[in-house]
Amino acid sequence: MKQPKLKICGMREPTNMLAVSALMPDYMGFIFYPRSKRYAAHLSSVFTRKLPKTIKKTGVFVDEDIEKVQERLVEFELSALQLHGEESPSYCAVLKAFSPETEVIKAFGVEESFDFESLIPYANMVDYFLFDTQTPDHGGSGKRFDWALLESYTLDVPYFLSGGIGLDSVAEIRKIKDERLYAIDINSKFELEPGLKNLVQLTEFKNQLFR
Repeated sequence: MKQPKLKICGMREPTNMLAVSALMPDYMGFIFYPRSKRYAAHLSSVFTRKLPKTIKKTGVFVDEDIEKVQERLVEFELSALQLHGEESPSYCAVLKAFSPETEVIKAFGVEESFDFESLIPYANMVDYFLFDTQTPDHGGSGKRFDWALLESYTLDVPYFLSGGIGLDSVAEIRKIKDERLYAIDINSKFELEPGLKNLVQLTEFKNQLFR
């Protein structure tokens, strides 16, 4: 399996954000969902523009008005949009048409009863799927879903793997042989508090996963 990309999500504090950027993750996520504990309410594009150009700035949204998403995309010069709500395939298509070079990532909460057939209408509308643990709060639970459920995923669209991934997950990740696994998405398991990342743990995770 190819080495997966790394996405660090839930960034909010400018100093912490710049320190984490020194690890050169492939993606850095900012949550623009007011009900999230990691809501980037006061994040300024002045700080995000200081990030290395190789880090794809990712805006995370939940059932947001398309116009608002488009505004954030332009303001923060986002490279990717991560949609965590009930956004429709046509919603994804509108955003893709608005900015074809911007990646569209459609997230789904996975549980025992999840129907992977429901992804088919999205297959030609998005660049990636993201599989997270099903929670009422649209992620950030620190809980992991049963990765064996992904055996029911039959589409060719590559995906981000998310949900409760921590230092203790490295061995299991390394066992995954699915070529469609595009990126590992980490967040709450590497926090000192919501929105503030533990740089020591992040460094250890990256060193273990990509050694």
